Amino acid sequence: FFLHQQGDAIGVLTFDEQIREYLPARHRPGHLRHLMLALEKPPGGAATDLAAPLKRIVEIVRKRGLMVLLTDLLAPIETLEKNLATLTASGHEVVVFQVLDPAELSFDFTKAALFRDLESGRQLYIDPDAVRAEYKRGFEAHCAAVAATCAKLGIVLRRLTTDQPLELALFDFLRERMNRGKLVKRNTA
Repeated sequence: FFLHQQGDAIGVLTFDEQIREYLPARHRPGHLRHLMLALEKPPGGAATDLAAPLKRIVEIVRKRGLMVLLTDLLAPIETLEKNLATLTASGHEVVVFQVLDPAELSFDFTKAALFRDLESGRQLYIDPDAVRAEYKRGFEAHCAAVAATCAKLGIVLRRLTTDQPLELALFDFLRERMNRGKLVKRNTA
């Protein structure tokens, strides 16, 4: 909405293990409505595969632009680096919003329970007290590796939680970006 209001062409590609919806970047009457409808559709698949959609978007979007990726980034770091490098190598400016559940960050569960992986369907009975320290170490190491990979590739990385309104985080990002652009213009004049 914010980009549309300032006259930018915007598009969307939604995916899970396959591409679900693709609307190319445009700025014309009615296009914003189509984008919003695409974003409101419930997810269709069970798993997520970044490789196919990122490869496809590089193939079909020839004009360089800003690519905003919303994902949890919970994949092996080698796979993430390879897939994200595909976007940056084709000249796109990439911003990744890592969206996580607050429970993934805090792991503040108190009782042993059966946990089910939503992507694989695998179930594990876990005593949180027994695994909390190891989980947090592994999770923090993964997040640090993600941040290092993004920095190496020149990708802006922002972490969000599902209890925060996405539109506010996007608005804050765009406002900072516009303010940074104004400062750069002022300093170079």
